[in-house]
Amino acid sequence: MLLYYITDRTAFPGDEPTRRRHLLNKISEAAAAGVDYIQLREKDLPTRDLESLAIDAIQIISKESKLLINSRADVALAVKAAGVHLPSTDVSPQEVRTAWQETCGRGRLAREISPRNPLISVSCHSPEEVHQSAANQATLAVFAPVFEKKDSPGATPAGLDNLREACRAKIPVLALGGINIQNARLCLEAGAAGIAAIRLFQENDITAIVRELRNS
Repeated sequence: MLLYYITDRTAFPGDEPTRRRHLLNKISEAAAAGVDYIQLREKDLPTRDLESLAIDAIQIISKESKLLINSRADVALAVKAAGVHLPSTDVSPQEVRTAWQETCGRGRLAREISPRNPLISVSCHSPEEVHQSAANQATLAVFAPVFEKKDSPGATPAGLDNLREACRAKIPVLALGGINIQNARLCLEAGAAGIAAIRLFQENDITAIVRELRNS
């Protein structure tokens, strides 16, 4: 089961330094617990602050956990992240992969600072979008909302049938949206390679959550 933690420092109480500290602690906890992917999704941060946060995150996570930067391939390249996460309305994975590889091929220093083949995850909201992402060289798809969407409680869930259809694509599909310990198994039975979540990881003891998920 692949596990994918999506960060949201604004959910933590306190001022900005306090929230940043809470987030880095949670990232460290996620990596230590064996979460496979950590998506830094702090879209409101200026570039300089996002880069600083990403650098600090990379320094505290293990090699087994991969840091992806939401939407900002330029920041991902600059901080040596494993890759990038693309919203559904962003450029195609193929375009990002081509630009990334061209940048990494420009001289010895460029080749040293970033992985040659980035991991690229894509937000998808229909089976058709998942199949298109696979055709466009995405590494994996994050399919949502399966059960609910935190920011849009009135949104119609995609449901397990659409998830099952999406999982027929030739890339791993992770389920997102209202995932909990009880319904995670339903997503796996539908064909999902794993789950993605904000609240499930961020609002709980990640070590305990990971243990329950992988032993369920």
